[in-house]
Formats: sequence, structure tokens, C-alpha cells
Amino acid sequence: MRKAFLGVRLRRLREEKGLTQAALAKALSLSPSYVNQLEQNQRPLTVPILLKINAAFGVDVQLFSEDEEARLVAELRDVLSEMPTDGHVALAEVRELVSGMPVVARAFLTLHRRYREAVERTDELAARLGEGDGVTAAQMPFEEVRDFFYARRNHIDVLDRKAERIFEETGGTIGEMSAALVARLRDRHGIEVIVDPGDRESAPLQRRYDARTRTLTIGRNLRPGQQAFQLATQLAFIECGELIDSLTAKAAFAHPETLALARIGLANYFAGALVLPYGPFLSAAESLHYDIDQLGRQFGVGFETVCHRLSTLQRQSARGVPFFFVRVDRAGNMSKRQSATDFHFSRIGGTCPLWNVYDAFAHPGRILVQLAEMPDGRTYLCIARTVTTGQGGYGTPNKTFAVALGCDIRHAHRLVYAKGLDLKSREARTPIGVGCKVCEREACPQRAFPAIGRPLAVDETRSRFAPYSVA
Repeated sequence: MRKAFLGVRLRRLREEKGLTQAALAKALSLSPSYVNQLEQNQRPLTVPILLKINAAFGVDVQLFSEDEEARLVAELRDVLSEMPTDGHVALAEVRELVSGMPVVARAFLTLHRRYREAVERTDELAARLGEGDGVTAAQMPFEEVRDFFYARRNHIDVLDRKAERIFEETGGTIGEMSAALVARLRDRHGIEVIVDPGDRESAPLQRRYDARTRTLTIGRNLRPGQQAFQLATQLAFIECGELIDSLTAKAAFAHPETLALARIGLANYFAGALVLPYGPFLSAAESLHYDIDQLGRQFGVGFETVCHRLSTLQRQSARGVPFFFVRVDRAGNMSKRQSATDFHFSRIGGTCPLWNVYDAFAHPGRILVQLAEMPDGRTYLCIARTVTTGQGGYGTPNKTFAVALGCDIRHAHRLVYAKGLDLKSREARTPIGVGCKVCEREACPQRAFPAIGRPLAVDETRSRFAPYSVA
């Protein structure tokens, strides 16, 4: 851990608790002068002091996390790259703002988001009045829902704990939950579960609930783990409806489509937590060194499901490895994006072709491992593999994606995928970025666009290997 000067955050915590410096010093068994030096950024906030703060006030040490700081820095730089400025905003200035005044930084991001929303509404209104071209960059409902989970670091503790309680009540068996869930739906709610007879001509079905007849139909081509997931999803709407409503109410979604998608997303989260209950799953993950294939066999689910669940294990009292999780298609479209890390996904810069998640399509079914270094120097262990879903049968179209799971290199030793890798070697790391428009790697031969806000060095007499050079 590098030296962390977080005096402003400590002072804000003290003011929120209504304490003087002397009272805070007494609570932490420190001298008042030492506390004063901490608040003035004359001394770093060390791990022992963080532990004292947690013990005295029950404050999540994530409040002082370097990961959170890096996350804010990346988001702020992303926003600043879009905005016209008199000059390039230096990284050091952004870090100074985030480190010293994180609340101000978050307020700036909120203001920028509201500004974009106002511009989008204006453009839409102009288009309706015939004064525009009808094109608007308004955020899609699924993007709003994705940001909803992203802001919560992909962990909804109340749903996790509810799912654990129901798992214990059902008396279900790990990897074989379908029968227990069918029984609970029948005995507690009078819902009959039937398997869709279906045929080749009909549209593929996963789940359909008829409230009038109290019948739940499940697709016949689903594997046992998929059946359990769909049963658990319906159970979420029935037994956790009020809880889901309270979570969505706090988000204050503006559009009914967004609200509906968020409800489905939360129900799916509950389903994953029920089929893969937090305690047993975390214990298995640790004992198996996060071997995704072995976890899938033990719990009866697929590769993608395991990856998604691993990215949610951030309970304060029992944290797993903090992962980011993504799913992309061959065209580079990112249909899933969640993170419990500081890994930044650019909103404007696209993606990086040097990232192993895109190479996975060239090696279907094979797990690829990469040490990926971001422009800020942070390095991640990334695991990528293709996954294919479909209804089976000759001539039936399937869907193929690549999924990636990654963690900060400081956690890599806990993963089986780090076996044989030299985690300290700089040469073993692949330099990637968050997208060409916000990436500062000037010598990257894969650059598709010049970086925003950086003047080009255009020289008719010279040609270089890198496609764009900056002044």
C-alpha cells in the first residue's frame, strides 16, 4: 500500500460524528497533534489507523480505499476529456482533487451527468419541433440499469442475505436446487411448474408465468442449473417483491422501461444468490483457488454464471477477491459490464484490441490468461473465454460471446490462473487502455483514433509505426 494522504476524508468523518480533534484522538488512542497532522496531510493514513477507525466507528475502510480513488480519477479524466478546456488537465491535478476533495469530485461527475441529460432532452425536444436531426444520445434503459449495479460495485447485500435464508429454509442441495424450488413454489404459493412441450417452430422459451392460472412454464431445453435459476427468478418476484421495489424506489428511475429492467436485474441477482449461496460459494471459491470450471461442476452452472457470481462477493464481513466482469460479442459490443474493482470502462473511448477478451474468439472454449497493465500503471490478471448458448439441434442459431474476469495483480496469487506467471515481471505485462480516445499510449500501433484534447504532430516528411503522433 502506497502512502495515502487522506486528511480531508478523515476530517469529514470526524465532522459527521460530531467530534473534536481531541475526542477523535482519544477514540483512536492517538495524540491530538498526530490527528491534526493526519488531517493536514502531513502524515499518511496507515493500515493500523484504518483498523482503529473501523473498530471505533464501524466505518467501512472502503471509504479510504485507493481503489475507490483510482476509480474516481478514471471517471473524472473520462469526463474532462469530453469538455472543452484551455489546456490539457494534468493527471496530477485530477489526482489532487480526488484525493483531497472526493465529495467535490463526485459532485462534479453528477453535475456533468445532469448536464448531458439536459442537453439530450433539449436535442430531443428540438427534433420533435423540427429543429434538429432527430438524433439523440440519451442513455438507454439498459445502460441506466447497468450503471445502477456499477455504482453499488455489483453487490446487493440485502438480496444476498435474503437468498441465503431461503436456501436454508428450502433444504436444497448445492447443484440440485430445482426440486426444492418447485416444491416451495407449489407448497407456499400454489404455483404449478410445468415444462414447455415446445417444438422447433416456436420461439425458444426460458420462463413464462401466468398469474391467472398460477402456472410457471420452464423451457424444456434448459440445463438443471438454468432451470433452477429461472425458478429462483420467479420466486424473487413473489417473495422479494417489496424489497425489490424499495431498492428501485431509491434509484428514482425516470422511465418505466428502466424500472422494469432494474426489477428483472435485481430478481436475477437474487436468483444467482440463491442457486450460488454466498457462504458456501465463497468457501468453495477460496478452497478451489477460484477455479471457474471446478466451481461450475460443483454448483451445476455454466462458466458465465460462475464469473458473474464471483464479481458480486463483496460482503463487508466476508469479502472475496474483488473482480470485474464483462461480456462482449465479436463486434466489440459490451452487453455486460460489472466491477467491484477500480477497473475503468470508458463511456466514450470504446475498447482496446490488445485485451485478451477479444482474442478469445480466435481460441473458442480455451481459457486465456493475461497480465494487463493500464495507462495509470495498475495491472490486472484477466481470464477470458468464449461461451456459447443455444437451443441445440442442427441448423439452430447459437449465441457466442467472450467473457472476461479480472482482478488487481495484488490478489492474483489467490487464483489458480496465476500459476507459472511471473507477477513481478514488467515484460510479462501487456499494455492496454480504456479506448483510443482517452488512452495516452502514444506509441501504440493499434491506435484507431488520436487521443481527445491532444494536438496532432502532422509531418508530411515523416512516417512512423504508430498511426497518430502527438505534439
